[in-house]
Amino acid sequence: MSASTPSSRPAVTEREAREVAEAAREQHWRKPSFAKELFLGRFRLDLIHPHPLPGDEAAQRGEEFLAKLRDFVETKVDPAVIERDARIPDEVIDGLKELGAFGMKIDTKYGGLGLTQVYYNKALTLAGSASPAIGVLLSAHQSIGVPQPLKLFGTQEQRERFLPRCARTDISAFLLTEPDVGSDPARLATTAVPEGDDYVLDGVKLWTTNGVVADLLVVMARVPRSEGHKGGITAFVVETNSPGVTVENRNAFMGLRGIENGVTRFHQVRVPAANRVGEEGQGLKIALTTLNTGRLSLPASCVAAGKWCLKIAREWSAVREQWGKPVAHHEAVGSKISFIAATTFALEAVTDLASQMADEDRNDIRIEGALAKLYASEMAWTMADELVQIRGGRGFETAESLRARGERGVPAEQLLRDLRINRIFEGSTEIMHLLIAREAVDAHLSVAGDLIDPEKSLGDKAKAGANAGAFYAKWLPKLVAGPGQLPMSYGDFKHGVDLSGHLRYVERTSRKLARSTFYAMSRWQGRMESKQGFLGRIVDIGAELFAMSAACVRAELLRGQGDHGREAYQLADVFCRQARIRVEELFNRLWTNTDDLDRKVAKGVLSGTYEWLEQGIVDPSGDGPWIADATPGASQRENLHRPIR
Repeated sequence: MSASTPSSRPAVTEREAREVAEAAREQHWRKPSFAKELFLGRFRLDLIHPHPLPGDEAAQRGEEFLAKLRDFVETKVDPAVIERDARIPDEVIDGLKELGAFGMKIDTKYGGLGLTQVYYNKALTLAGSASPAIGVLLSAHQSIGVPQPLKLFGTQEQRERFLPRCARTDISAFLLTEPDVGSDPARLATTAVPEGDDYVLDGVKLWTTNGVVADLLVVMARVPRSEGHKGGITAFVVETNSPGVTVENRNAFMGLRGIENGVTRFHQVRVPAANRVGEEGQGLKIALTTLNTGRLSLPASCVAAGKWCLKIAREWSAVREQWGKPVAHHEAVGSKISFIAATTFALEAVTDLASQMADEDRNDIRIEGALAKLYASEMAWTMADELVQIRGGRGFETAESLRARGERGVPAEQLLRDLRINRIFEGSTEIMHLLIAREAVDAHLSVAGDLIDPEKSLGDKAKAGANAGAFYAKWLPKLVAGPGQLPMSYGDFKHGVDLSGHLRYVERTSRKLARSTFYAMSRWQGRMESKQGFLGRIVDIGAELFAMSAACVRAELLRGQGDHGREAYQLADVFCRQARIRVEELFNRLWTNTDDLDRKVAKGVLSGTYEWLEQGIVDPSGDGPWIADATPGASQRENLHRPIR
């Protein structure tokens, strides 16, 4: 196959797509995982309590940078201008570069600041509170852009060549998605054909956050198998100014108006083999491993949203009067304020705990990071929606309009728009449910997977049956009783407010969750993977239990430090009580739901059975294909690449 031969999109079966995803995930658990144990019915509080903390030097370095960053965003950033112009001013980006914000996660020996994950996320929370677009710019650059993959998989030569640039001058982006490829990378069409000492890239990438202004790109492309080449999806560092790279469009969205997100075409782009990250075929593994910690940037932005929601709700509800008293004193509004306060406390607890666990590197946090992203994105959206409701008509009105008529310009509706993408970014809620569920049932599949695989031989099934019998003979009895049934368990979490009961609830409920999962696997066996509604609820229960655990552990940490411990215990208590109600509802819906009926109706909708229901409207959509053509070839459009120097 020559470099000029256009590639066709791979045709893959459902099984082949699963096999690609399975091959990319980490196959072994070399370190303990609190969340994995939780799904197995084992509440390992010892893995998160006492709450881990950064070292003194790391904390000092982090606090010093946060002080500089706060001064910068307060004096140099005008969020209203970014929203109005749909662009972060170049001088703001230049200022962030001078501050070192683009090198927060890069080691000091490469010119970076060398911040821990904890302080990196605190910085993203601070920057994102000033402008979510700035938070996205910084996180896309170093959470999933060039620095993180090179830190994990790059050669020493690659790190020395690219990391100093990323720390101070160059902006990076991560390019995986294509017009017809989202969370199903088995269908990836962009190719990288070996030719001498180079690879030649051809293809189109969609939704390239930072791509419009990036200097360096991490690109995922398919290398064809050939003599001397293993082939497979592979990662490359690509210079954006290389001949054949064209930014064809700057995309616009309902929120995050200041982000530089585009469509990038590669036509006969020569990339040195020295720019390949890892081995051929390791691309998806690199992407997934990068996201294990990279996803934590989204919870950081959600924490910022929660804190701001709380501030505005407090200030507004104290001055807005209805029926003779401030609206905060009406129970209907007060319950919303309580939810925002308690949930913000929990989201910060989850984010800080997962971040510190990433820094310590004692635990495998692939599930914790995914749960943090899933839970924070869903809860932050709900908090923003509640803030809009508390603000009433003013919540629906734009900040610009409010200012124009003489009131405080509170961008509540903008927050709602900006946060909506977090439920889609870096794995939609639906995909996160499936990803986490796969990891949560890994222990079961490891011992009994061959039993439910229709393609396995009778011999394989017999062996799996023996292994499963031995595993479950030891595991199932342990799900019957535990510390959660002993009244004095977790007594060190009782200080005025009693949190020990919530931890006992988590312990009992984790065993109930494990029993429910086992029962479902026994009932549905190979059809389990199609029960996405059930799996989603299982994961959501686990997310609530993780958040309850984190909230209690954080409250005890703050109490021990003498830092608002009494108030922290109150917030943790309220959050856990609210979470327990949600958990019980989710358990009820495991077995009492409309999943089967929903599938039938969905099939009917697709077959046209209910098409009559669509009559009586006009469709304002424009003409054109549902998915843009992404046939490889030379670009016919103007290059919109806009490097910032």
